[in-house]
Amino acid sequence: MHDEILAQEGYTAVSVHDAPAREIFPGIRHRPLWTGSTGAHADLLEMDPGTSWPHRDVHEPGTEEVYVVAGTFNDGARDYPAGTFLHAPAGTWHVPATTTGCTLFLFYPEG
Repeated sequence: MHDEILAQEGYTAVSVHDAPAREIFPGIRHRPLWTGSTGAHADLLEMDPGTSWPHRDVHEPGTEEVYVVAGTFNDGARDYPAGTFLHAPAGTWHVPATTTGCTLFLFYPEG
């Protein structure tokens, strides 16, 4: 007999396809994946080819961490291909854009 192994209490799993997509700018969709009790949160950002943020994206109140899942992300200064991890300290900024389209995993440890 095989006993079922259960995840620990508090363990969370979310399918990206089940996370509601909200268009925050034309061709740019945000999908919330997880929010912790302290305000930390993880999200997915999908950017269609040729889209860009309409203004500076300032990292407040804390750090933003980005993993480029697919496509090529541009921060306003250079391109980052899939597989790139970016750490942006609080108070820094960029202007997100993409020519190819991209999918980004975002983590905000401080909310």
